Amino acid sequence: MPERTVKIASTSGLHARPAAIFSQAASELQTPVTIEKAGMAPVQASSILMLLTLNVDYGDEVTLRAEGEGADDALDTLTALLEKNLDENL
Repeated sequence: MPERTVKIASTSGLHARPAAIFSQAASELQTPVTIEKAGMAPVQASSILMLLTLNVDYGDEVTLRAEGEGADDALDTLTALLEKNLDENL
C-alpha cells in the first residue's frame, strides 16, 4: 500500500478552508485515501468531519495511504495540496 508523509503548510493547519479544499479533492478521486496523524487512528481523507477530529496544525506531519489502481497518482495529488498554504488564494 503506497503512502506519503507530508508536513502541513497551511497556516491554520487542516482546519476550515484547507480541510474543505482537501476533503473535496479527496472525494473526487477514484481511489480511497486515508490520512493519519501520529498517535491517532486513520480517517477517510474525503470526510471533512473526520479530518477535523485529527486536530492537525501548521507544521504537523500526516501520513496518507491509498490502495488500488491509481493510488500513487491520488497520493501525489493530495500531497501537493498539503504542501501548499491553502489559506492563501489558489
